[in-house]
Amino acid sequence: MTGRLANEVVLVTGAARGIGRAVAVKAAEEGAAVGLVDILVDELNATTAELAEGGAKVASAVGDITDEVSVRQAVGKLTDELGKSVTVLVNNAGKNSYADPTKMSVAEWDDVFDVDLKGAFLMSRQVLQPMIDNRHGSIVNIASIHSKLTTAGMFPYAAAKSGLVGMTRSLALDVAPHNVRVNAVSPGYISTDLLEEFFDTIPGERENALRVHPLGRIGTPENVAEVVCFLASEAAAFVTGANWAVDGGLGVRYA
Repeated sequence: MTGRLANEVVLVTGAARGIGRAVAVKAAEEGAAVGLVDILVDELNATTAELAEGGAKVASAVGDITDEVSVRQAVGKLTDELGKSVTVLVNNAGKNSYADPTKMSVAEWDDVFDVDLKGAFLMSRQVLQPMIDNRHGSIVNIASIHSKLTTAGMFPYAAAKSGLVGMTRSLALDVAPHNVRVNAVSPGYISTDLLEEFFDTIPGERENALRVHPLGRIGTPENVAEVVCFLASEAAAFVTGANWAVDGGLGVRYA
């Protein structure tokens, strides 16, 4: 199979649905072997089966990205089944807590940071050495428009995603001498389960989202996947440490 990602092994976290699923599908279309990691067993199995039926070389692992042992086991399983070390990592898994900041427990705060930031660190650490040894690799972190501008109800999420952008920039400098690139993509309002949860929690945000977007619509997971796969590919060989907005112009309007 030919494509921008031919001969690459792309590992996607949070791959069972939403943006992660769209990235996995697009990467497979671009010729990559694809490894999927998620904790949602049924959805993960369904996405894996769909890709396999479409002719993709695919493997999956049920894994908790916040746990070092689970990360090591998941990456090891996928590497063994795909027959090659990971060359592209997409840190997509994420979550939020809508608790009142004055009542939020430390456990709720830690839960968001563990998934949104610690998980990206653990996954990156696990795959980086082969990338460095082979002088070939790319990491794409799925951040958020909330790392730049935000709204009420996004307290820990905005903080964690801001940290992820900072990690992207710093790690990019650390590994650039080894020809490994690290970039972030910051989606705006994208039609996913997480966005529906946001709309259901914050009154009036569904209507407000359509009103404030310069393009006048909500984005799709496929819109994000296109940019992720570009950044992962050699077409973006001179791009590192960047944070690409995929937000329908929302960030420009409120910059």
